[in-house]
Order: sequence, then C-alpha cells, then structure tokens
Amino acid sequence: MLIAWIVALMNSIPYSVKTVYSYSQYSLGVTPRGDPLMTPRLIETFRKECPVPIERLVVCRGSTTVVKSIVGDWPFVVFGLSPVDLQYFLKKHFTSSIDGRVPRPGSAEAIVSEPVARNLNLKMGDVLLGPDKTDAYSPVPVKIVGIAQSPEWMILTDLEYHKENHFPPIDVFLVFARNREEQSKLDHWAVDRFKGEHTRLFAYHELEKDTNQMFATLYQILNVVILTLVAVIALMMGMLMNIYQSQRLVEFGLLQAIGYTRRQLLVRSLKETSIVIATGWVLGVVVAHLMLRVAYKVLMEPKAWGLDTLDPTAFAYTLIVPSSILLVGFFTVFHRFRKFDPVSVVERRLV
Repeated sequence: MLIAWIVALMNSIPYSVKTVYSYSQYSLGVTPRGDPLMTPRLIETFRKECPVPIERLVVCRGSTTVVKSIVGDWPFVVFGLSPVDLQYFLKKHFTSSIDGRVPRPGSAEAIVSEPVARNLNLKMGDVLLGPDKTDAYSPVPVKIVGIAQSPEWMILTDLEYHKENHFPPIDVFLVFARNREEQSKLDHWAVDRFKGEHTRLFAYHELEKDTNQMFATLYQILNVVILTLVAVIALMMGMLMNIYQSQRLVEFGLLQAIGYTRRQLLVRSLKETSIVIATGWVLGVVVAHLMLRVAYKVLMEPKAWGLDTLDPTAFAYTLIVPSSILLVGFFTVFHRFRKFDPVSVVERRLV
C-alpha cells in the first residue's frame, strides 16, 4: 500500500506534464527562432516535402502565461488564432460545447478549456491576462468570454488582438496531419529534417523524451528509497516468521513423528506463507487504489492535476515486497527444517 501510494504520486508529476501539454500531440508547432522572414520559407518546405498529407496549416501568434502544478507554476502557451482557425482548433481538440462564446475579432478576449478554468479557478468575465500580471502579461486586460468543454488544456485569443498588443511580431504555425498516426510520423520527420536549421519545433514525442530525462534522477532516488524500504520490511518479516515457526515446533515434531517428511513440512509451511503474503498484497493493492481515488478527488481533480489511480508502474513496484518476503521466508523455513529433530521435540527436550 505504501509503495503503490508513493510511486503513483511521484508518477503524477510527469503524468501531469503530459496531460497539460497533450494538445501538442495533435499538431506540430513551428517557430522561426525570431526571424519573421523564415516563416513563409518554412511553410513552403512543409507543403513541398512533408511525407504525409497535411490536413491544415494554421498560421498564428503566441504568448505565454502560467498554469498551476503540484511542483509550482508551469509556462503555458496562449494562441492567437483567426476566427476560422479558432473554430477548427476547438473541434480538433474534442470540444463538445462552449459555455459563453468565442472571442470577437480584434477584442481583448479569450476562451479557455474547462481544465484550465478549473486549474486557475477562473470563471466567465475574469481577467486572464493583464498589465499587472507578471507571468500573464498583456498591455490591456483580457477577459474570459468562453469556456470550452474539452479534456485538452487550451487558452485561445483572437489573432488581430494578438498582433496589436503582443511582441514580437512574428508569425508561427501549427501543422496538422490527418490523424494521430500520421501526426507522429510527421513530427519525427520534421525533427530530423530541420535538425541544425534556423527553426524550432515543438513535437509531442520530444516533450515525452524531455520529461523522462527530467525526472530520471528523481526516479533513481525513488528506487533507492523503495529498495531500502523493501529490505527493512523483508528482514522484519523474516524475523517474525522465525518466531512464528519456533512457536510451532511441537506441532511440526508431532507431524513428522506420525509420518510427514521434511519436504512435506517445508511445502506446507511455504504454502501457508504464500497464502498470507498473497492475501496481504491483494488487500494492500485494494486499499492503495481506494486511497489514490480519494487523493484524486480531494487533491488532484479540483486543480485538474493528473493522477492515474490504476498506474501499472506503481502496482508493479509493489510486487517487489511479496517476492522479497517470500524469498526470506523460504530460507528461514528451510534453515529451520534442515536440522529439525522430531524426536527431541516429542521427548520435550526442545520446546
């Protein structure tokens, strides 16, 4: 229970990263690294050389704000889109309905998805960007006029407003393939094609790789902590098993005296141990899952943070404990029966 709880909560950090930025798995972001003359050249290259059919190429502007996470604030992009592209973007990211409306052309207005609104505790009419917000700056207050019912995290404003109020005046673009499989192929091709060139790409598989590298050291520390915990638990359980077996010496002596072999006694003890360990593991996993569901409802869901209550990695880690205890139990029982003398037990010389 303890190990599943720890690992699942640790996994919630990279899981949240991938959840927050999961919108990027449906498009490839391309920027010209500050050179506005590069944008039309890059667009032309994509149109001519892209190995998969392009469903749509969206020219837009971008600025940044922050969203809340378990470990602090994370940067998040604010897209400035034309009205037509904004509607396409919402549809592409599984928007079922909109509470309110979309931003008017040229107006300092924004539409956010439901997870963003929940994360930042925003409602209709609240100011999203403003001159007094260090991490969400805009020279004029930008108010929320719509909340999109979508599982993806999105913050969208009007392109005309963005061009008039945000620096630098550089167009970027998003490349959408026809489907998710083709999008992945497009992303990998673009990363290889434009390596070393005057452009920067934002691909979902690069996000996954960077996230895994970012938390690699943290997981090494976690592995050391868990192995230490497992060693302590296994040692304690081995000692308890030794005490338990000592208390049953008379029983084992009588069983061997009436015909049980040492092998049969060993198998009998290991079966009992296995049943206890398996039952304890199942109960621990069930309780851990219930506790994770409570943590998700109370701590994570109100802020739209991600937590996988059925995290396979977390529950795989728990298998180390029963395996170690069973191994220690085997050697404890085997050592106990290796020189076991039933005659001395029956004659009460050893109690």
